[in-house]
Amino acid sequence: MLKLAMIQSFVNIAENDSSCEMYGSPEVSLLSKEGDFIIGGAFSIYSQTSVINLREFRFVQTMMFAIEEINNSSELLPDVSVGYRIFDSCGSTLPSTRAAMGLMNGEENTWSKNCSSVHAVIGASESSSTIAMQQISGVFQIPMISHFATCACLSNRKEYPFFFRTIPSDYYQSRALAKLVKHFGWTWVGAVRSDNDYGNNGMATFIEAANQEGICVEYSEAISRTGSRENVERVVRVIRRGTASVLVAFLAQGEMDVLLDEVLTQNLTGLQWVGSESWITANYLAKKRYAGILTGSLGFAIRKAKISGLLDFLLKVNPGQDPQSNLLREFWETTFGCSFGSSTPGTKSCSGFERLQDANNAFTDVSELRISNCVYKAVYAVAHALHSLLKCGPSAYLGKFMAAFVFFYLKVNFTLQSGEQVYFDDNGDPAATYELVNWQRNHAGDVVFMTVGKYDASQPNWNQFTMNKVKITWAAESWEKPLSVCSENCLPGFRQAIMKGKPICCFSCVPCAGGEISNTNNSAECSQCPSEYWSNVNHSKCVPKVIEFLSYGETMGALLTAFSLCGASLTLVVLCVFFRFRHTPLVKASNSELSFLLLFSLTLCFLCSLAFIGQPTAWSCMLRHTACGVAFALCISCILAKTITVVMAFKAKRPANMFPQCSAPLQRTSVIGCTLIQVFICVIWLAFAPPFPHKNIVYANEKIILQCFLGSPLAFWVVMAYIGFLALLCFILAFLGRKLPDNFNEAKFITFSMLIFSAVWLTFIPAYVSSPGKFTVAVEIFAILASSFGLLFCIFAPKCYILLLKPERNTKKHLMGRNQSRTQ
Repeated sequence: MLKLAMIQSFVNIAENDSSCEMYGSPEVSLLSKEGDFIIGGAFSIYSQTSVINLREFRFVQTMMFAIEEINNSSELLPDVSVGYRIFDSCGSTLPSTRAAMGLMNGEENTWSKNCSSVHAVIGASESSSTIAMQQISGVFQIPMISHFATCACLSNRKEYPFFFRTIPSDYYQSRALAKLVKHFGWTWVGAVRSDNDYGNNGMATFIEAANQEGICVEYSEAISRTGSRENVERVVRVIRRGTASVLVAFLAQGEMDVLLDEVLTQNLTGLQWVGSESWITANYLAKKRYAGILTGSLGFAIRKAKISGLLDFLLKVNPGQDPQSNLLREFWETTFGCSFGSSTPGTKSCSGFERLQDANNAFTDVSELRISNCVYKAVYAVAHALHSLLKCGPSAYLGKFMAAFVFFYLKVNFTLQSGEQVYFDDNGDPAATYELVNWQRNHAGDVVFMTVGKYDASQPNWNQFTMNKVKITWAAESWEKPLSVCSENCLPGFRQAIMKGKPICCFSCVPCAGGEISNTNNSAECSQCPSEYWSNVNHSKCVPKVIEFLSYGETMGALLTAFSLCGASLTLVVLCVFFRFRHTPLVKASNSELSFLLLFSLTLCFLCSLAFIGQPTAWSCMLRHTACGVAFALCISCILAKTITVVMAFKAKRPANMFPQCSAPLQRTSVIGCTLIQVFICVIWLAFAPPFPHKNIVYANEKIILQCFLGSPLAFWVVMAYIGFLALLCFILAFLGRKLPDNFNEAKFITFSMLIFSAVWLTFIPAYVSSPGKFTVAVEIFAILASSFGLLFCIFAPKCYILLLKPERNTKKHLMGRNQSRTQ
């Protein structure tokens, strides 16, 4: 009772409202017909003006046509007549409430909770009007089926349990618009909406969906057809100042008219309009006045249909059908620009015999039957519900609760003559399918609505929105798609960096760091390349890293190879010289056996450096340090044996002719023994932790350093320490023999060679540790070659000088001369 009292109070306010000028009493239906069952209708026929809305009047006639078809049908509701009672909701809340009063109680101005003059209501044409009417009709459990109310809020079964509709909810349309904007790469858009339930709810859903798609809304403004002109002017100024070139207009037709008038006044052009189903297929907007602004518009519309026989029915409408109907006279006067019974100068008089076939307006245009088809489906849905209800028993037994029973039977599922299936889901909504419409010009220069795509919410998310293979006309009738972004696209190789204090669509482009790539436009993050790949110059692709090692083909490798071969060749030349003069006193005094073995080991030292050049392999890695260690151990062992021999020869108290016989076995034993120790160390090394090829990706990010990993660093330094130990021992003994007779003072040259050898290898240690990549190998080779050349020149250069250039000194007398003079 409390709710009824509140509604009665609301109706009293509506009765005094004069915002909508209807002909006749506010509670009297504009069009009516009696029948066994009455279907109510509410349409925005006048839309708060004194001029009839021809499009809405076509909806009215479509409802009447569908009812006439049903009454003439022998299969649907046979032997039962269906009547109608149609009111004008004026597209406003208060007049809609007044219309609801008339529908509930007929021509009465009182309320009763037990009866209703209609069994179902078709309408209204706006969401706000529908909400107002449903709040009243729902009290009486009267089902209401809207053909044009799309607000997603009406799907709330708790709030509107008796509401159905044959047009999809804006829940789907708003998301479809977001997908459309995303599809064309528009990430920066403006938005304007109707300041009512339709616009506010629809735009809220669009903005939510747009954010999920990565689209930013620069501004969102609201206008009302009844609002101040100053507000509309302000909104257009906001649009003009905005940087977005795409405008999403979620507007009812009344607000669209108001906005377009101001757009024309301020000469605002160049916008790409994206529209909602309310106006996107409105023919009157496609006329020349607005065509220059709206050509190229895109938007989703209800699927177009054909209703057989509707055009003939529309063309039969004339004032003679009901001479007392002010509505029919108003329609006729508006259509033909005449007046009944008018004597005003300059105004022609209506005869009533004008031909609608000659009229070209929104009423007679049946080329875009979209909303009209929704009206047609709504009427048939009620008819099928009544048909199912009557199968349960005579209507007399249903009595005053007939409307409530109609609601329970509205869970229909039928197919129209056109083949279209009609049904409602649990929320009272139909299947959400749309056509994507583009405003294009035909050859005659007229604007036509070209279907360029579709949206089907029943499909998987990735396949809901599809485009047809047709050209699209863009804003300003251009074939080039407009660009609407806050920031220019970040090309591959860059990533987006959000600007502080600005929307996510406004960003700067930051180059990807080394080793990172982005291969698409507007990448949010750069991707890290795999460990063995690096980014190319443009940072758009991962390419294999450059593999670096000391090769024979590069300059440094070629030079080191040349020095190595040169040193080995020079050593062989010396060997040949010594072999040529092997019987001379100098060669004999130098211990020819050790000299030949020393030259052989030096040749190996020069040649083992070649193992360090080229791509590392398993065999070359194992050969490098072990061969070098053994060769140098053999070399230093020979020098140590020579040093011991020299020192013992001049320090011995036994006769000189007996010394060679004793020293030869000792020399061989010392050389073999010292070398075998190094061989043993290397065998242990190779057996337990051999060196192996290794890809070093840590030192240099942009390249792979292919090197030999030591396997056991301890074994490497043991090998080096052993060579150092032999060299130190050799240096000490040579230093002790430095004051031997000048003519045969080989210990002096050995001392100098050991100084060079030790200096080279002591310098090698820090250089080896700190050198990067292939330069580590170069340092090793340089140390090998430098120490080898030092030994070769310091020990053998003086002897070769005597053998080749001073043969007169190559005598026993000369070699022993100093000693003899001192003895004398």
